Amino acid sequence: MMNKNAGIGISPVGGGAAAAKGFVAAGVACGVRYEGRRDLGLLFSEVPDCTAAFVSTTNVLKAAPLIVTREAVEGGGVRAVVVNSGIANAATGKKGAENARRMQALVAEEVGVGAGEVAVASTGVIGEHLPMDRVEAGIKSAAAGLGPDGTPFAEAILTTDTRTKEAAATVEVGGATVTVGGTAKGSGMIHPNMATMLAFVTTDAAVEEGCLRETLSRATKRTFNRVTVDGDTSPNDMVLLLANGAAGNGIVTQDSPGYGAFAGAVESVMRELAKEIARDGEGATKLVEVAVEGAKSEESAARLARSVVGSSLVKAAAHGEDANWGRVLTAMGYSGEDFDPDGVELFFGPVKVFGGGAPTPHDPAEANAALAGDEVVIVARLSQGEASATAWGCDLSYEYVKINGSYRS
Repeated sequence: MMNKNAGIGISPVGGGAAAAKGFVAAGVACGVRYEGRRDLGLLFSEVPDCTAAFVSTTNVLKAAPLIVTREAVEGGGVRAVVVNSGIANAATGKKGAENARRMQALVAEEVGVGAGEVAVASTGVIGEHLPMDRVEAGIKSAAAGLGPDGTPFAEAILTTDTRTKEAAATVEVGGATVTVGGTAKGSGMIHPNMATMLAFVTTDAAVEEGCLRETLSRATKRTFNRVTVDGDTSPNDMVLLLANGAAGNGIVTQDSPGYGAFAGAVESVMRELAKEIARDGEGATKLVEVAVEGAKSEESAARLARSVVGSSLVKAAAHGEDANWGRVLTAMGYSGEDFDPDGVELFFGPVKVFGGGAPTPHDPAEANAALAGDEVVIVARLSQGEASATAWGCDLSYEYVKINGSYRS
């Protein structure tokens, strides 16, 4: 498929975080929590001098691996990432911190780098300690199996996800073909300002560190921070962007002629991953996309869109295929944004249902039919400016309660 960014080719599968030159990955089953499925992944840059950027949860509770990773990124380059699924290693005290650092040291020993060059991530049940004997065996197995196929890594980081989430893009930067690849996980505890999601994005471009940080921060605001499934956020979520320069381009800065293309590729990959997270929300049957147009600023549009896509009533209506536009307008009203309801036009798919402060004559059956597929598009058109933003979520089904009512078992 092609993304909105012209000239950027997006592939939703095939390589993911291992798509960029110089990156290899592996995923193994070591019995952290699950039987017979991959639950430990390893991602590695074979090229030294890898630059890293990092964003993480706003939750005051922060898991031990997240703290270790932040220290590694702030200390310099990160070349390796180890991830386990099944146990979050959050709220686990001193022992949890020791286990996270032990994972870091084990990977460093196996791949021949310094411990400070290893990022650590965990996802799963909070408040349980990792079975470190199994983790150690898994790290050794993963290190021995590193290769160009990124799918095992994508499988190893999943929890309640029903599918892997990978994307890649290629773009010309400074006369070189640059690849950006990404792998993510996330299904429940998903809400703007991070969620129980992990995302690992790589590029073979050479990028100045400050530029990489700014690129990741802006792209996260426009992608992962516009996804919501259930309004909960996690102590473990992070997005890590690694750049190893294997493409051979000149170093990209924010003033470089090719910066726009590079930043567009990063945002495109992250947008694709964000949409896949929303599509795979726990119990979800529909991807819900809410676009706000004609706003006074992008921030205002984003806040309005997030409010609508996060509304439990809107999500339930989407599941029931009921074009209840009053719920949409109400969610906009409590978003905290100041706007004129009389200047709003609402559309369910192509069907206009509200405008000029009153219902617009339409066939209710046609409006409901716009919710019948596996992708629902709701558009709110304001008359305050030219800014726009899109947010993504999913419907709220009975299955969501079933999944989360017995998560620990």
